[in-house]
Amino acid sequence: MVDYLPDDAQSTQAMDIMEEEFTGAVPNTRVMVTDVSLPEALEYKEKLSAIDGVSEVIWLDDVMDVKTPLEIADEETVETYYKEGNALFSISVRTGDEVEITDAIYELIGEAGAIAGEAINTASSQKMAGTESLYAGLLLVPIIIFILVISTTSWIEPLFFLTAIGVSVLINLGTNIFIGEVSFVTQSVAPILQLAVSLDYAVFLLHSFSDYRKTTHNPEEAMQLAMKKSFPAITASAATTFFGFIALTFMKFEIGSDLGLNLVKGIVLSFISVMVFLPALTLYFYKWMDKTQHKSFVPSFKGIGNKVIKFKIPSLLLVFATLVPAFLAQSNTAFTYGLGEQPEHTRAGSDYKKVDEAFGETTPIVLLVPRGDVPKEEGLVSELEELDYVTSVIAYVNKVGSVIPPEYLDKSITNEFYSENYSRIVINTNQGTEGDIPFSIVERVEQIAENYYGDQAFSLGESVTLYDIKNTVTKDNLVVNVLTVVTIAIVLLISFKSISIPVVLLITIQSAVWINLSIPYFTNTSLVFVGYLIISTVQLAATVDYAILLTEDYNHRRKEMTARKAIIKTLDEKTFSISISAAILSSVGFILWITTSNPIVASIGLLLGRGALLAFVMVVLLLPAMLLVFDKLIKNTTHNANFNEEK
Repeated sequence: MVDYLPDDAQSTQAMDIMEEEFTGAVPNTRVMVTDVSLPEALEYKEKLSAIDGVSEVIWLDDVMDVKTPLEIADEETVETYYKEGNALFSISVRTGDEVEITDAIYELIGEAGAIAGEAINTASSQKMAGTESLYAGLLLVPIIIFILVISTTSWIEPLFFLTAIGVSVLINLGTNIFIGEVSFVTQSVAPILQLAVSLDYAVFLLHSFSDYRKTTHNPEEAMQLAMKKSFPAITASAATTFFGFIALTFMKFEIGSDLGLNLVKGIVLSFISVMVFLPALTLYFYKWMDKTQHKSFVPSFKGIGNKVIKFKIPSLLLVFATLVPAFLAQSNTAFTYGLGEQPEHTRAGSDYKKVDEAFGETTPIVLLVPRGDVPKEEGLVSELEELDYVTSVIAYVNKVGSVIPPEYLDKSITNEFYSENYSRIVINTNQGTEGDIPFSIVERVEQIAENYYGDQAFSLGESVTLYDIKNTVTKDNLVVNVLTVVTIAIVLLISFKSISIPVVLLITIQSAVWINLSIPYFTNTSLVFVGYLIISTVQLAATVDYAILLTEDYNHRRKEMTARKAIIKTLDEKTFSISISAAILSSVGFILWITTSNPIVASIGLLLGRGALLAFVMVVLLLPAMLLVFDKLIKNTTHNANFNEEK
């Protein structure tokens, strides 16, 4: 995750200095070996150090003389590393090779041993990214085919939809080779999200084609008319999604840019595929559609419009009553900023629990300060040792001794503490990597270091990285949300040539977003912030299509009939189409949630699944009520509205 922080982030600068000045990296992983004596633990330490990619193996012998009887040593220090026959090593794993290195560690420590921390979380996520995407796809495609078979009158038609979008998904995945690399979050989410979001374009076109086949016997003419009629709806739908995803690319935390670029690319490719490849495919195989006709499996939705209109005032009152608490609640949800804990059914999840039960939490913070002023360094170390939650501080001045000049010692000893320009201090804490207490420790450590060295002191470590991610994405949140709303509003303004309609549509979908994101607050569960940030954009961009489809049809009918009749007719005819889109997007979300072990992908999936359903409810209940209540305002603020004047 640190790769996605901006270059000016404090922990990014610290990492660069660390890599330039020191050979060893920050301890980012804990390895527990069970049922071992002190000599056996020291042997394991040597074997761990010998694994290619493992450096900085820190254990009890680095903080005290293990030849001293443990009974007279400081109990808290001993139990940080050795407890009830279990030895806990803090190690550094080379970035980029987590999978191979953790596999080698598992081979050494066996089934009884355990690994916890950043490296194993990353390795698990990387291993699962490809296989879980495939698993999600294998589950999803039959469900989408089932939904599409129900929504069409041809057995073969769903395959046309999936082929057109599937081709664009494959091309999108292939073009990632020009980018060089993509995040495993993008790899897990983007293909499935692209499929779900852009399937509507194919549905719009082929439904329109089927309608025109009834008015002309020439399939090519029917396709020309269908393309002409569906082009504005597909373009508006693609444009809102396109600009929504463009907003993600403005995140300073570049995982948003990574995902945003992929989704933008995917939307463009899907649009081209639907407008170029799908018409050709359909005209070539339309006879198959005719031969595989079946009767409609769906009951008529006639009458739903009347039922919805009866509840227009209660619907408005209920939604507007929930909006303020929902907005406040989603602003006060508890967030996590990293990969979070792995699920317990995975090896990484069960290992974390084993280590936590045996030793509790341990999170190291590394300080890099200018070398040379020994008294200042002693004062800093002394003050750090007094901090709450700090179990030990490893520095030259307290482990070797400030009176011994480094020049008299072997490089293998001094290189751990000193580079040419910097002194390195490792602070071990007994807290986790994120949350109020870990972040307050980071703030306190940085404040103390600043008091001594000003802006020349740097800190790094998992909790420091997550603290920087928190500060970065909190700023991103405002930028991304404002950009999304403004760009989508502009697209809607141009599409409908109206000032009021974009406001009505955005209130409808944004209310669904706020209610969706407020649920974790009311259920007292924490939310992965990257998931929250992405979904607040993706849900708005992806589900505003439902509102566009209903409003376009309503506007068309409103020119010929009263507002009440127009909305009833629109709901009777369009509720089913919208429900199909919502069912597909919701299925995608819930399947991502069920199949993934990655907490970020799981949170995106759950929020997407729930958000699509909420958006559907809002478009069917709230939007018709608002279109009726604000009919006069819409008429007066829409260019060439030409609404029917009949009382």
